[in-house]
Amino acid sequence: MKLLIVEDESELLQNIVTYLSRGDIVCETADSYEAARIKLTGYAYDIVVLDLMLPDGNGFEILKLLKSIDPETGVLIISAKNALDDKVKGLELGADDYLTKPFHLPELNARLKSIYRRRKFQGRDEIVFGEIIIHPDTHEVLIDGEEIILTVKEYELLLFFVANKGRVLTKQTIAEHLWGDNVDVLDSFDFVYQHIKNLRKKITEGGSPDYIHTIYGLGYKFTERVN
Repeated sequence: MKLLIVEDESELLQNIVTYLSRGDIVCETADSYEAARIKLTGYAYDIVVLDLMLPDGNGFEILKLLKSIDPETGVLIISAKNALDDKVKGLELGADDYLTKPFHLPELNARLKSIYRRRKFQGRDEIVFGEIIIHPDTHEVLIDGEEIILTVKEYELLLFFVANKGRVLTKQTIAEHLWGDNVDVLDSFDFVYQHIKNLRKKITEGGSPDYIHTIYGLGYKFTERVN
């Protein structure tokens, strides 16, 4: 899961990033309206965690911008304001959920996972593709009922492929999803090939067909067949 966290309180922002980054979540940050605008116009995210009160603008304007760029991106509003009007307005503009400060980080994490499942997998707790079954809550991956052991990046790569099945994904898109801002300093995305090679080996050795197809000159497609 790739997040953009828009929050101007530096201590809270760091606490959120530290907590969420312990798992398989890639966190990018913006501490102002302008920083968020630049991020959203240049990169794609699964979910945006959005504070309404920003030093140089209104969070609702960020929400409008996001929905004009990519309506499928999830949004969780976080705000110190508990006004009903703000909640209603946020939901009407396309937000998925609203969390009032102060909040517990485990609750934030749970709500993010819920939004991700609703957005990507219609809320299912079990994701099925052919012989492959994925349990997002436990990170278990089964092939024909037998568990296969994946690294964190291999698991996220598989989930990203399944969530985007049938679509061609470039190396850059995959790298940005799995590593976030860190890819900006890299000279190439050749390391993506190694992760795909390792994932392909594990799922085929587990008894699954090779659903990862190389589309030469473009990228990769996760599908039962290549059109």
